[in-house]
Amino acid sequence: MALTKVSKSLISTDTVFSVDALGGVYGNSSSPVSIAVTVASKTAGHPYNGDGSSSAYFLDGVEAPAILLNGADDVTSDSGYYYRFDQANSSNSGHPLRFYLDAAKNTAYTTGVTTSGTPGNAGAYTQIDVDADTPKVIYYQCSSHAYMGNYAAIPASKNFYNLAVGGVTITSTGAELNILDGVTSTTAELNILDGVTSTTAELNILDGVTSTAAELNILDGVTATATEINRLDGVASVIKTAGLETIYVPAAAMYPNTTDGSSDLEQVELSNGPELKCLDFAAAADDFAQFTVIFPKSWNEGTVTFQAFWTVTGTNTGTVAWGLSGISFADNASINTAFGTQVVATAKAFSGTSNDMTVSAVSGAVTIANAAVDTQTYFQVSRDVSADSQSGDARLLGIKLFFTTDAANDA
Repeated sequence: MALTKVSKSLISTDTVFSVDALGGVYGNSSSPVSIAVTVASKTAGHPYNGDGSSSAYFLDGVEAPAILLNGADDVTSDSGYYYRFDQANSSNSGHPLRFYLDAAKNTAYTTGVTTSGTPGNAGAYTQIDVDADTPKVIYYQCSSHAYMGNYAAIPASKNFYNLAVGGVTITSTGAELNILDGVTSTTAELNILDGVTSTTAELNILDGVTSTAAELNILDGVTATATEINRLDGVASVIKTAGLETIYVPAAAMYPNTTDGSSDLEQVELSNGPELKCLDFAAAADDFAQFTVIFPKSWNEGTVTFQAFWTVTGTNTGTVAWGLSGISFADNASINTAFGTQVVATAKAFSGTSNDMTVSAVSGAVTIANAAVDTQTYFQVSRDVSADSQSGDARLLGIKLFFTTDAANDA
């Protein structure tokens, strides 16, 4: 008989049975170690006295002992140790002994567990096959009543259930191995430290190798995206990435063309709030103004789009159409060169309320003549009156430029 009494987390040589301190008697499937189970009233010596049922299991006459059950590594065809909890005694009637992963019986443990007969009758028992895959700690309890039994520790177990690290419970299984020994986790060895099972695309790298987009590390329960790569190797994460960016050019940074130009820059005081810095574009004919931009070196030298911000001091609801063209000049290039092809954005109707902010739709692609890095780019903005219907002056407040980068910085 291979059970051992455990007192205050220490293995005592005061064993329940006449065996060594580890309870190492081996019982196979045909000749299991037999433990006699009886039921009687709890005493003050029961670990759950005052909780649950007033009755207790007694194992070989000892009240609800914490016990050790041996097992072995899976090195033979049958490496388990078999223990039979004999419930033939009539006191067991109505008290089926079963195994659980917690004392409160939230999760039943049934692997390697077999039952026979009705407790309290001859031949009734619950038997368990214990090996290295049996959880480190299991609980024997009555399936019908609470807290009659205690726990069983499995010294040879490799299965830690409800292991907690820093107050966080980890539920790794054999297929979710946590590698903390300097070896890169594989797809079959995934561990999420927040209790969430990693997927193949969510590899956790803890070996000093920079995570890639396909090796995303999730430590907060939120799925990382390809642009949210977590680095754990001491290399600073890249915050800025290449892609679409914007530049806003206010009317105050523009100037009217000498020929067919808009009005000069005006500062308009309203009855409330901001004063406007604006260029007025008349309805009678196309007016033009210009501004310059120096794009960052990371610019991909491709097309740009634009969006106009404007208003009307008046109540006419007619539309306004804005156009833009551009040209870049490198060192030693002749500035006396025509702009590229103008692109006109879709005309936008005014609200009819004087001085309402109006934002036009983003335009189509504007091709900049001679586009290149390390250049100064000149833009010409116009009001295309042939494409709009606004009877009043359109007051341009600014232009928002959209451009694309192909590098994270200008290094």
